Amino acid sequence: MDGTPLRKLGDQLGKSAAQVYAQIKREMNQLPDNTRLSLDCGLRWSGRICIDGKYVKVKGYPQKIPFIYGIDYLTHDIPVGILTLAEDENSFLKLFRLLKTCHYPLAVVICDEVPALRGPLKQYYPKAKVQICQNHYLENLRQRLRVRTDTTYVRFFSRVYQAFDPDVYHVKRNFMLQRIYMDYRHDPLLRQILLEINTRMPELFAFSRRENHCPNTNNLIESFNSHIQGRLKSIKGFEKYTSAQRWLNAWMIRRRTKPFTDCEEPFKHLNGKCSLEVVMKPNVDFPEILGVKPPKFKNKKSAISPKKNT
Repeated sequence: MDGTPLRKLGDQLGKSAAQVYAQIKREMNQLPDNTRLSLDCGLRWSGRICIDGKYVKVKGYPQKIPFIYGIDYLTHDIPVGILTLAEDENSFLKLFRLLKTCHYPLAVVICDEVPALRGPLKQYYPKAKVQICQNHYLENLRQRLRVRTDTTYVRFFSRVYQAFDPDVYHVKRNFMLQRIYMDYRHDPLLRQILLEINTRMPELFAFSRRENHCPNTNNLIESFNSHIQGRLKSIKGFEKYTSAQRWLNAWMIRRRTKPFTDCEEPFKHLNGKCSLEVVMKPNVDFPEILGVKPPKFKNKKSAISPKKNT
């Protein structure tokens, strides 16, 4: 799972590459289902989850198919993930049903603009909020206004961009957007954009509610996507759908049992810890089937509680 070539593993174990591959398959088949692991371990999460899809190549399918998964924001844990055929309502119904089965306390979903997500979310978590990734939203707006090739709307976009600054207090942000509207209300396109922003304020700025401890971007899961992309590049695709499912399940468990080493503020306290051990309740034993000894913690509470000054 860490990318060591089969031949090198064979040299270490005194086996052929084919024998190593057969052993890997056996050991992957012995791993618990990631969702079942979440359910059995009595986990505790923050309720702020980043959701995204990563497309993988599977033989027999004309196009890549999505692997949709979620990462708990404060603990960096991966409670659920599914391989599916499309990012449609049925897929998100399954994803949120699994989260509900795991007793995930969903409060805020951080995601890109995926229309198919809203209906299933409302069905399983009617009180949950949505935070649209501002990076993706502003990039779509940048393309819509063509500011990279045309200077007509550069000044307008710059002012809107400043209003989206996460450090701007919501009262000041509303004032800034009102001023922009007064200055550009005579342009039909810009007036329409500003009215759209006003209508979508709850999902564009859900993060500004301090009690949510919620990010305004999907950068966390994007970093996980980069890692999985590096691994998939060396694999070059899967022979069967079940093979992809088996590998992705093992990848999630590996990520959950591998200690963090490079976390920066406000997550520096996670370094040296694996996410599965961080979110497990004190009276639950680390699963022996994983064959991994969890690191020892000095303070479990800090793993799910943000620092006061962040």
